[in-house]
Amino acid sequence: MRFLGDYKIALLTCSVIALSIYFAINGVEFRFSNDSPGNRTGGKVPEKSIFDDEFMYMSIAEDIDRSHLHYDYYRESCPTAEKIIAKAIRDIYNVTPSVAPSIIRLLFHDCFIEGCDASVLLDADEAHTSEKDASPNLSLKGFDVIDAIKTEVENVCPRVVSCADLLVLAAREAVLVAGGPFYPLETGRKDSAAAFRDIAEQQLPAPDATLSEILGKFSVRGLNERETVSLFGAHSIGITHCTFFKNRLYNFSATGKPDPELNPGFLQELKTKCPFSVSASSPSASPGTGLLPSLPASDSENSYGMSSGNRNDEVIDLSYNNEGGDENFGTRYFRRLMQKKGLLFSDQQLMGSEVTEMWVRAYASDPLLFRREFAMSMMKLSSNHVLTGPLGQVRTSCSKALPRN
Repeated sequence: MRFLGDYKIALLTCSVIALSIYFAINGVEFRFSNDSPGNRTGGKVPEKSIFDDEFMYMSIAEDIDRSHLHYDYYRESCPTAEKIIAKAIRDIYNVTPSVAPSIIRLLFHDCFIEGCDASVLLDADEAHTSEKDASPNLSLKGFDVIDAIKTEVENVCPRVVSCADLLVLAAREAVLVAGGPFYPLETGRKDSAAAFRDIAEQQLPAPDATLSEILGKFSVRGLNERETVSLFGAHSIGITHCTFFKNRLYNFSATGKPDPELNPGFLQELKTKCPFSVSASSPSASPGTGLLPSLPASDSENSYGMSSGNRNDEVIDLSYNNEGGDENFGTRYFRRLMQKKGLLFSDQQLMGSEVTEMWVRAYASDPLLFRREFAMSMMKLSSNHVLTGPLGQVRTSCSKALPRN
């Protein structure tokens, strides 16, 4: 019996050594939950992996502080919460498909500024400013949708489900109905008692942001080049206004000429839809008007607060009439970048470095790879700098913080 025990130990030791050698050869990297967010850059993902999607989702979850977040957090306190949220988004989408890009964009603007804490949902009051009033957020839509869902959830489970959790779950369902992938989410986020208008004004990348600016701002939030490029894939739905790229058509970098990086045929097509105007001589609609990460860029014809009063400001459908169908969610965006048909200057910038271009080409050619990595990146973004436990609150109305004790 002792010999048998020694044999098992030896076999286990050999197995561990073999796995270690395999991981070293194939560049598989494991990180622990107490790694610093600033160091979560990840390793290169092999084109084919021996691990299935469930294992990969578990791996990305290990990269997140899970001290208070966990799956099925509301299992006992509000077991129907996720079903209520999912059904509400689906019902609205069936009538108004623009709800999908609207809610996804709302999530990005929330999570990008001080984390996923529902601070973007707060209205201004006598004591506090509102992120809604920051220039990049003037065009945000979907607040009424979140408020309506919150009311429905509150009727079933009063003071239980946070607005921060509600928003990330609603955004996941929005991705799904728009043709994107499903991804698991841990819950247990709490809501912020304050908003961060000044930070929102400065930290959301603009439509004319350079690649270094984009990568820098995403990196600060723990997202590497691969993850940043994958998240841009949401720019395959929604709409954007001519205002935000017109300078590329007529007066790029104050040259009086078009952006030489634009596909000539695409340039002529855009000029037809966005005729010349005096405003085309300026580089952007307004200083500090952010568009990223407004992925997707917009959701309705008059959704840009900075330009909705301009009846000559036409819109462009970022899905190009759902080119390729729902199964091409994301991939059509990357294919167009390879054809020099990126609409915004910041879009085409993804072809500006060897690393980001590599991922653009990978996602354009492999829809399954893109869907897996987009899902993983959304999981990571949705758990960015969350408030948990006693650090936050559970609002009864998403637009109003609870009084502080």
